[in-house]
Amino acid sequence: MVDCLPGLERLLDHLERGGVVAFPTDTVPALAARPPHGTHLWQLKRRPADKPLILMGHSQELLFSALGSAPLTPWQEQAGRCWPGAVTLVLPAAEGVAEQLNPHAPHSLGLRIPAAAAALALLRRSGPLATTSANHSGRPALLDPASIAAVFPEVCVWSELGWPRSAGLASTVLAWQGGGWRCLRRGAVDPLSLC
Repeated sequence: MVDCLPGLERLLDHLERGGVVAFPTDTVPALAARPPHGTHLWQLKRRPADKPLILMGHSQELLFSALGSAPLTPWQEQAGRCWPGAVTLVLPAAEGVAEQLNPHAPHSLGLRIPAAAAALALLRRSGPLATTSANHSGRPALLDPASIAAVFPEVCVWSELGWPRSAGLASTVLAWQGGGWRCLRRGAVDPLSLC
């Protein structure tokens, strides 16, 4: 059973204690923490606080519930086309919902479901996590567990897994603005195939 992967309990325990973990996804490896501890991610990465974190989860229903309002039909349709997969959807969020992940624009929230079995196993057990790529801000993503452990010794790296080879491309980011989709970042998926 995939939920019994080696090392999974170690990561869950580290998250429970407020720590940061690293794991492979379908794009670049992720650093993750429970949303109340998202500030650790900005500190570790030396990331400006005006760059938001992404809420990663294992189900549409769970992620949409984090918005604090009912999802619009176009959001559900786009999520059905992209998830699980290498696309982050930035959607309007109710007041107070996104402040832990996007303090400078707290009325929107980036959501993603990765297409990676190990990541989904972790997310099923942990619940949604605040995530970002495993690198210092402005530097290329670190693509293997040894590199992540060397740069971030305080992070609990899921090293028991055989990590898939990453192309080094982040997720494509689409935002719902003015009643339509706008591409904020071209990544692993061609945005023209989505809009």
